[in-house]
Amino acid sequence: MIDNILEQRIVIKFFVKKGKKPCEIMKELQEVYKEECLNKFAVYKWSKRFQEGRDSVEDDPREGRPCRSRSADNVDRVRALIRRDRRLTIRALQDELNVDKETVRQILHDELGMRKLCAKLIPRVLTAEQKQHRVATCQDLLERTEREGTDWMSRIVTGDESWVFEYDPETKRQSAEWVAEGSSRPKKARMSKSKVKSLLICFFDIRGLVHHEYVPQGQTVTGQYYVQVLRRLRLRLQRIRPELAANGWLLHHDNAPAHSALVVQEFLASHNIATVPHSPYSPDLAPLDFYAFPKVKTRLKGHRYSSVEEVQKATTAVLKDVFSQGAQGCFEQWVNRWRRVIELDGEYCERF
Repeated sequence: MIDNILEQRIVIKFFVKKGKKPCEIMKELQEVYKEECLNKFAVYKWSKRFQEGRDSVEDDPREGRPCRSRSADNVDRVRALIRRDRRLTIRALQDELNVDKETVRQILHDELGMRKLCAKLIPRVLTAEQKQHRVATCQDLLERTEREGTDWMSRIVTGDESWVFEYDPETKRQSAEWVAEGSSRPKKARMSKSKVKSLLICFFDIRGLVHHEYVPQGQTVTGQYYVQVLRRLRLRLQRIRPELAANGWLLHHDNAPAHSALVVQEFLASHNIATVPHSPYSPDLAPLDFYAFPKVKTRLKGHRYSSVEEVQKATTAVLKDVFSQGAQGCFEQWVNRWRRVIELDGEYCERF
């Protein structure tokens, strides 16, 4: 069969040199070779090659079938390419090395023990100094917990702010439905968060919710406004936690500009309110950010409210329900996160 093919190519070359067109060459070949004649594509392709000056009727050399060997040499080649560019796909590695796709996959997973993960969104790329600060802060807090037990944590009141929306789309997991085999996938329209929103300020301790309020529309949380919030928090503690207010309580909040303003520091100093240290850019170490706010917002997702007042009413109901059994579990998670940050040398926890 191969000899027949080469023979026809020689004939094509002969007719090309005689000046015949590809369509005429095709007719001549069909008359002689009949069913064994080359197809039209091959005749036209080789006619063009000979017209361009090609002399050889042999096929061009090929690289051959991709290698299926998981040899040490192939493993080293894959490792070198991955180190150069960790975003390379299996197909790109296959083309680069001429190694079978399945072999590349086996080398990556079995020989190198690697898997491909998407980048994780984090609040900030921390510097070495910031990581060191996070570790030092967590070590100090953990040492005090080990020295005094968890009793000192019962004196902590932690607070933060977060937006709640008139409509916040439900997550992909929330929209999942059980369907029969062969049924089509459920559909939902693409939606975005509403522009109608309200800023919630919340404080709680190990026993549960202490104080919450909503910032008036158009108001910005400045140092002066935050001092007013702390005044209301202090009065609230005197009413519902009189023993805590009398024996001294500790305030924990993040390093937002309004929280670290001079007027706030003066207010805290004048009322002998000590603060629990918090590292910059560390939402994974803020109890409201990793515990309460995610629970509240998940419950509110997918629900549409007609006004800011309805949003606030629904948020308050969910907030009280979240803290109805206290917050002992939250403070235990907090301690575990201190340990985790120390283990990770200051890196963010996996979930925050």
